[in-house]
Amino acid sequence: MSNSWWLKPAQAIDVPMREAALARQQQLTKPAGSLAQLERLAVQLASLQGRERPAADKLWIAIFAGDHGVVAEGVSAYPQEVTGQMLHNFVNGGAAISVLARQLSAQLDVVDLGTVAPLDLPGVRHLRIGAGTANFAHGPAMSAEQGLAALQAGRDSVLRAKAVGTELFIGGEMGIGNTTAASAVACSVLECAAPLLVGPGTGLNAEGIEHKTRVIERALALHAEQAGDPLHSLFCLGGFEIAALTGAYLACAQEGIVALVDGFICSVAALVAVRLNPSCRNWLLFGHRGAEPGHRHLLETLQAEPLLDLGLRLGEGSGAALAVPLVRLACELHNGMATFAEAAVADRPA
Repeated sequence: MSNSWWLKPAQAIDVPMREAALARQQQLTKPAGSLAQLERLAVQLASLQGRERPAADKLWIAIFAGDHGVVAEGVSAYPQEVTGQMLHNFVNGGAAISVLARQLSAQLDVVDLGTVAPLDLPGVRHLRIGAGTANFAHGPAMSAEQGLAALQAGRDSVLRAKAVGTELFIGGEMGIGNTTAASAVACSVLECAAPLLVGPGTGLNAEGIEHKTRVIERALALHAEQAGDPLHSLFCLGGFEIAALTGAYLACAQEGIVALVDGFICSVAALVAVRLNPSCRNWLLFGHRGAEPGHRHLLETLQAEPLLDLGLRLGEGSGAALAVPLVRLACELHNGMATFAEAAVADRPA
C-alpha cells in the first residue's frame, strides 16, 4: 500500500539515559532491586523520554468507538444500541473512564468512528468511517480504504496529544461485539485455534461462549487467506476502534510518546501494531492482566509484564487508567528519593 506511514521506525531508546537512570537506582536509599517492577518501570520511562527524571503527569485518554456487524450473529450479551448510549455516558461524565479521567486530570478524547446510528453529541469527535463494520461472518469487516482511515484516526489522536505535551497515552474502546472481533483478529494473526482466546466478553454464559467460538471459527475459515497477515487480518475481521488503537500505538512509538495498553481488545491492537512494526514494542507498557481468558496468552506472546492483576473486564481504557498512579509513583520514587550520599546513610559494602 502506498504511504505506509506505519512502517516508519519508532524513536530510538536513549541508552545513555537508561544507564544514568540505572545508576541512580543503585544510589537510592534502599536495597538494590527492592522496588522491583517499579524500578524497571522508572528506568524504562527515563530511556524512552530521554531524561533521567521521567514523568507521567500529562495524560491523554482516547476512547475510540464503533459498532460491529458480527453482532447480528448473536455473539454479545448486550444490544448494539449500547455503543451509542455509552458515548453519551462518556461525555456526560458518568462512565468509569470518565470518572478516572477526572481523578487523573487527563484529557479525554472521545471519537465516534462508526456507530450504527449517527450521533450528534457535543464533546464527541465524529470521524465516521461507516455505520459500523460489515458482518465478518459473511465477508470482510471493512474495506482497505476504511481500515486505513481508522488507522489514521488513531494516529491523529496521538498527534493531538503530542501537540499539548502529553507524556503518557491511553487508548480505550467502546463497541458492542468487539471482543468477538478482537478474538478473531488475534486468532488469525497468531494462527491459533479460537477456543484458546475466546471468552465471555460482556458476560456470555458457557452456551454463549460456545456459539461465539463457532462464529469465529467459521469466519477464520472464510478469511483463511489472511491468516498470519496482521494488516489484512485486522481489516477482514476487526473493528474501526481496534484499527484506530493499532494506529495510535504505532504513532505513539514514532512520535516518542509512551503508550499504556489496556485489556484484551487493546492488547490485540498492540499485537497487530507490533507485528506490523516490531520497533514500536519498546513504547508499549501494559496496565493490567484482565479476566478475558485470551488476555494472558496475548501478554505472554508480547512478553509483557502488566502492572495490575485485578480480574477486570470492563474495557474503555479503565484498567490502564487504574495503573497510572503506579506509573506516577514509580517516577516520584525514582526522582524524589535521596541517595545514600545525600541522606548520609551507609551503603552496603561493595
